[in-house]
Amino acid sequence: MTPPSIVVRLGEEMKDAMRARDERRLSAIRMLRSAIRNLEISRSDRKDPKYGQPVTEADIVAVVQKEITQKRETIHFATVGKRVELLEKEQAELATMEQYLPAMLSREEVRSAIDVIVTEVGRDFKKVMPLAAQALRGKADGKLVNEVVREATA
Repeated sequence: MTPPSIVVRLGEEMKDAMRARDERRLSAIRMLRSAIRNLEISRSDRKDPKYGQPVTEADIVAVVQKEITQKRETIHFATVGKRVELLEKEQAELATMEQYLPAMLSREEVRSAIDVIVTEVGRDFKKVMPLAAQALRGKADGKLVNEVVREATA
């Protein structure tokens, strides 16, 4: 049985959060749903390069990753600014958002995937990095991929 899509899970868990009166979780879920809805709306705009294309699960994962990146940035600035109340709120929302990402590959799994690419195209960073980024998009953190590619091509 396939796991339910992110959109379906968000809808179900939003109802649960409303029933439990969990404001932080509800806020994070609403933020994700809003970002996904904005993506769907942008696909109906003729100016969008992906006009008319259906929204895939990979697109939704990319939206979730973008929102998580923004949360991490906000947490960084809240830490620097010593805003404890904002920091707690953002960390709780980040933890909620991270639940909707598929399981990320470990460093060893990323290394083995990159080793395959290196054997195909050689040890040139400029050739390996785009292929690795494309192959591992949504499966591994971009910074981790970059680090492992640098190690493999050094």
